[in-house]
Amino acid sequence: MTFRSTLLGTVAALTAMSGAQVAQAQMDQITVAYFMDWPLPFLVSKNDGTYEEELGVSINWVAFDTGTAMSAAMASGDVQIAVSQGVPPFVVATSAGQDLKAVDVAVSYSDNDNCVVASNLEIDKTNTADLEGRRVAVPIGTAAHYGFLAQMQHFGVDVSTMEIVDMAPPEGAAAFAQGALDMVCGYGGSLDTMKEYGNVLLTGDEKEEVGILVFDVTSAPAQFVAEAPDLLADFLRVTAEANERWNSGEEAQAEMLPIMAQEAGLTEEAAMQQAETFRFPTVEEQLGERWLGGGAQDFMQGVAGVFTEAGSIPSSLETYEDTVDTGPLQRAQDGSS
Repeated sequence: MTFRSTLLGTVAALTAMSGAQVAQAQMDQITVAYFMDWPLPFLVSKNDGTYEEELGVSINWVAFDTGTAMSAAMASGDVQIAVSQGVPPFVVATSAGQDLKAVDVAVSYSDNDNCVVASNLEIDKTNTADLEGRRVAVPIGTAAHYGFLAQMQHFGVDVSTMEIVDMAPPEGAAAFAQGALDMVCGYGGSLDTMKEYGNVLLTGDEKEEVGILVFDVTSAPAQFVAEAPDLLADFLRVTAEANERWNSGEEAQAEMLPIMAQEAGLTEEAAMQQAETFRFPTVEEQLGERWLGGGAQDFMQGVAGVFTEAGSIPSSLETYEDTVDTGPLQRAQDGSS
């Protein structure tokens, strides 16, 4: 099965689910999706119960492997908030008609999402034509998938010649380590494992120079955003406070890191290696033009264009402006929630 047919199947499933009424969240309890293996500052507030205390509700935290799975869970009404969903799976879902809203920028991480080529192939950015015909594992519909397509487009590699297998990053890393793949794409701790057996084609800075951004959003079903604006604003405020604490410097980071590592299922060393590649924009920055004030929407349009051109999704939206709702974040900033 090709990656195109796999992703089109995902799109079709999301389209079907998005036609159903999203189940109303029980206001005495909500379910929040997040990634294991992803050491973000919000995990400290998850660990110490700050979210429950500030929101006044019980929170069921559920770990996911991919952003596409997060979309499906929100479509079925099982999840009300998804923390750190990659922009590509968000774009895939909204392009299919799922009514999701991006409500903040969770993290920017150009160096923590990439593709790795097996060392024995001796392929780097100078001889990428040799990638044609190779076997590649990609988590379909994720930020890593978009990054793969964008890099291949940048290098002029014909992806139709490649055998592309849909694998979550941990599975891809394991298969890569066993020599079953020529190239693999992923993020987080899995990417660290991948790099033990190969090399990246472009660094994070090099990707940004050619317009390949990598960032996650906090997303939620539009119905939940409309029904629980105060609760969502409080959630974003607690998240922003945790990010601000982390951004304050080494002393705070030393206190937070052990908890972030524990919650993410990583060693402290591995957690710090990842966290050093993360950037957490302030609320003011997020509301500015580079991010939710227009830049993110333009980037989503670009992601959709790449996916459409590759035949990975049937079509894109005319605009992605309506998929972003800054209201809750502005309420969080104003302290009006």
